Amino acid sequence: MSLQMITVSNNTALIQPGFSLMNFDGQVFFFGQKGWPKRSCPTGVFHFDVKHNHLKLKPAVFSKDSCYLPPLRYPATCIFRGSLESEKHQYIIHGGKTPNNELSDKIYVMSVVGKNNKKVTFCCTEKDLVGDVPEARYGHSIDVVYSRGRSMGVLFGGRSYMPSAQRITEKWNSVADCLPHVFLVDFEFGCSTSYILPELQDGLSFHVSIARNDTIYILGGHSLANNIRPGNLYSIKVDLPLGSPAVNCTVLPGGISVSSAILTQTNNDEFVIVGGYQLENQKRMVCNIVSFVDNKIEIREMETPDWTPDIKHSKIWFGSNMGNGNVFLGIPGDNKQASSEAFYFYMLKCAEDDVNEDQKTLTNSQTSTEDPGDSTPFEDSEEFCFSAEANSFDGDDEFDTYNEDDEEDESETGYWITCCATCDVDINTWVPFYSTELNKPAMIYCSHGDGHWVHAQCMDLAERTLIHLSEGSNKYYCNEHVKIARALQTPKRDLPLKKPPLKSLHKKGSGKIFTPAKKSFLRRLFD
Repeated sequence: MSLQMITVSNNTALIQPGFSLMNFDGQVFFFGQKGWPKRSCPTGVFHFDVKHNHLKLKPAVFSKDSCYLPPLRYPATCIFRGSLESEKHQYIIHGGKTPNNELSDKIYVMSVVGKNNKKVTFCCTEKDLVGDVPEARYGHSIDVVYSRGRSMGVLFGGRSYMPSAQRITEKWNSVADCLPHVFLVDFEFGCSTSYILPELQDGLSFHVSIARNDTIYILGGHSLANNIRPGNLYSIKVDLPLGSPAVNCTVLPGGISVSSAILTQTNNDEFVIVGGYQLENQKRMVCNIVSFVDNKIEIREMETPDWTPDIKHSKIWFGSNMGNGNVFLGIPGDNKQASSEAFYFYMLKCAEDDVNEDQKTLTNSQTSTEDPGDSTPFEDSEEFCFSAEANSFDGDDEFDTYNEDDEEDESETGYWITCCATCDVDINTWVPFYSTELNKPAMIYCSHGDGHWVHAQCMDLAERTLIHLSEGSNKYYCNEHVKIARALQTPKRDLPLKKPPLKSLHKKGSGKIFTPAKKSFLRRLFD
C-alpha cells in the first residue's frame, strides 16, 4: 500500500464529505458536489482527472434525452451489468441528500452513450418503482445479485427523517434508522418488494456491503437507536427462480466493528476496507483484507500504510472508491492559518501496479463515506440556478473552459442563509411559516444595489403580500434598505392645472364678433 498527497488545481470547494466516484473503463467521474449545478456545468458530474498526483475536475456532459440529476450526497451507488459476463456496465444511484437537506427516494441509471478523445457523454434516466417502494434515505447500500441468469437489486439500511407527526420544531431535521427491511428491486420491470428477515433486528447505516454472485455480505455499520457499531457479519442469499424470489439471511462469525469505511476491490476474490470509525470521534486506522476462498469469507488485518501526521491527528476523514484498488481520501485543513485549504487530499493505492486492469475494475460494493451529519448539519445549500441546456456543451470546446468563479458565490444566495441581522431562520429548527411553503423557507429578492435574497418570514411579510410580490415584477426592498430605496426614488411629477377652454366670445344678440387682436388679449388675460 502506498499513500500519496494529491493537489487539486481547481474547484476544490466542490469536494465535500458525501461525494461519490464512478469508474467507467478506467476513467473516474465525480458526483455529489456542494451545491446545485451552475451554468458552467449543469450536469454536476465532473471527470476526475488525476495525473502525476495532480487532480483536475473537468465538466462532463449529458445527452439530450437525459433527465435532471440533482447533486446527491451520501447516496447508495453500485455497478449494474446485464449479466456476470457482460463487460459494459451502468451505475445505479439511489437516495441521498440534496443541497437543501432534503432526502431523495428516486433511482437513477447512469450510462455512457458517447466517448471520444475529448469528452464522455452520459445518459441519465430515472427509474420509477411500484410495489414496496423504499422511503427516502441516505447512508444505505444497494447491490446487484445474479442468480439463474437473472439479476436483482438489493437495498438495505440507511437513515431517514422522523415521521411527520414526530417532527417538532426542535427536532425538525432529526433522523432515525430505517427499518431493517431488505428490498429486492427489479430494474427491468421497476418492481420493488420488501422482506423482513428475523436475523436483522436493528437498522444500520454507513455499513460495508459486498456483492458476490447471488449473495450480499453486510459488515459493520452504525445503529442510531442503540448508538453502537456492532461487529456483525450478515450473509443475505437471494435465489431467483422463475417464480417468487427466496431471500435468506445467515449470521456469520468474524465481523468487525466499523462504520463509514471505504471498500475497494483489488482482484476477483479480494477486497480492502479502508478508513471509517470505531467510535463517534475515533477513526479506525486499521485496514482489513476481505478474501473469498471456496465461497467462504475471511477478514483479516493487513499492514497499514504510513499515515501522515495530519491524517493521524485529524478528527474526521472521508473519501470514496476510485476503482482499480485506489481510494481517494480527504481530511480537514488547518483552520489556524488564513491561507490554509479547507481540505487536504490523498490517494491510497491498495493494489499492485501489475494487477490486471479488468480484474481491478470489478466491484459491486457500496462506497460508504463519513457522515458528519450526525453532529453537524449541512449549511451549504444554495438557490437552485439551472439555466443552461446540456446540449450547449456538445461543441468541440475543451473542458478547461469551466469557470471556477461561478462556484464561489454559494454563500451569497441560498435557502439556508443569514439574510439580515435579525434573521432567525435556522436549518435545525425551521418549520413551515406560510401555507405556500412545502420544503424550504419562502424567499424574496431585494432590489437594492446588486440585489440579494431575504427570508420573507424575517421581513414580517403577510402571506397575501408575499404572493402579490412573487407573482408580479414589482420591486421589493427589505427592511434594511427600504428607507434608502425611498430616498433614491424620483419625486412624482405634479400634474399641470386644467385650463378652461377658450370660448368663442361674442355679445349675445348683437351679432358683433371679437377681432383677432381682442381674442389674443383675452387669451393672455385667462392664462
